[in-house]
Amino acid sequence: MSNLDEFLAGERLDDVVFYVSDAYLDDDSRLREVGSETDGGVRLILDGETGRSAFQAGTGMGAMEFAKTAMDAEGEIARSLDDGACPFAERDSGEDHEIRFVFAFAEAQNEEVGGLYAEGDVVHAYAHCTCGESYSHKWVIGERDDD
Repeated sequence: MSNLDEFLAGERLDDVVFYVSDAYLDDDSRLREVGSETDGGVRLILDGETGRSAFQAGTGMGAMEFAKTAMDAEGEIARSLDDGACPFAERDSGEDHEIRFVFAFAEAQNEEVGGLYAEGDVVHAYAHCTCGESYSHKWVIGERDDD
């Protein structure tokens, strides 16, 4: 089972996923050395503190500050955490809408909070699009079968 599969199965709740597209990432970026190359970029699965530091180094912004801004718009982020559907695409039909980067973490089930959190562990994913907008998507682990 890959690190991504383990993360998506709720087995790496202390880790974060950071994906950066090739278009956003410099060819000589150190992130390429520590991450796994994908068709369109680099995916890193790191312990929380290291992952937040890598995100800051790669994007110039704090991971949790980014997440707070992305929470304002709900979009769709692929289970593979390297693609998505920007909710602003219909508004900006002439613009390109490709993922620049994604930051994701999982939160353990918490019945006291209720809602999704009562149903199981929850993946929180946040994406930044080439149009300049950010958006979020969350789901209960095990309930998505796309990808």
